[in-house]
Amino acid sequence: MKNNRFVAAVLIPGFLFIFVFIVFPVLYGLGISLFQYNPANSENVFLGLANYKRMLNDDVFWIALKNTIFFGTVALILNLVITLFLAEIISHLPSKRWKTFFRTVLFIPCIAPVVGTSMVWKHGFIATDGIINQVLKFFGLPAQNWYLLTWPMLVIIAVFTLWADLGYNVVLFSAGVENIPKEFEEAAALDGASAFQRFLHIKLPLMGRTFVFVAIMTMADYFQMFTQFKIFAADGGRNNAAMVLTNYIYNKSFRDFDMGYASALSMGLFVVVFTIAMIQNRLMRIDWGYE
Repeated sequence: MKNNRFVAAVLIPGFLFIFVFIVFPVLYGLGISLFQYNPANSENVFLGLANYKRMLNDDVFWIALKNTIFFGTVALILNLVITLFLAEIISHLPSKRWKTFFRTVLFIPCIAPVVGTSMVWKHGFIATDGIINQVLKFFGLPAQNWYLLTWPMLVIIAVFTLWADLGYNVVLFSAGVENIPKEFEEAAALDGASAFQRFLHIKLPLMGRTFVFVAIMTMADYFQMFTQFKIFAADGGRNNAAMVLTNYIYNKSFRDFDMGYASALSMGLFVVVFTIAMIQNRLMRIDWGYE
């Protein structure tokens, strides 16, 4: 009886928190998506599934969805490859002090305000007199107006995101690498396996649970990125080349005050992220470990 009370005392606050801050907002947003909703209106017309039909016929939605999937997929793959490589390099440093130093240096951008660093990158790198144009001029190439070009803006935002976000996953992967028993790698080395073979066939499989956790959390984060897109290309860039779903949802909600349609777009984003997370979890299922 006492154990049941203790379990209830521990779990009930957690369930209440989940319901109030996660379940209820999702259900409320789903309800709003069925209306032509504007908080300034005294009456909001019930539309049923009209907002969802409108979404499927919205060209900007499909552009934003394509950009979101492209950005999330490419940035995720690059993040995992680079952070795994850096974690492996750091694990081979001879001194614990040097390991801590490099992890700290890489982690600093993660704790810097994204708004501030985005503004620095925007005005310092891609402005007319920014660093990128200065480098182009140095090599005798003409300066570019990056805001009038289509594809580079999404690439620039992806590069910024990688710079700002690498340190977190490096720390996680470093912990995973260094927790692998040394005996496995030493035995493989005695059998003649190269450093790359030991990493690919020994370390990476044994880091399975860490890799799955990092991949799913990073994917969910990248598919919901907003701040840097709002700073770099508030209106989505030329021809909506840098428009993503989060930015489009924000514009529909707080610029156009079309919150019913924005809620429908949010439900669309939720379905996309949830589906990809389930597929990713299925493909990366780990049913074993090591002692």
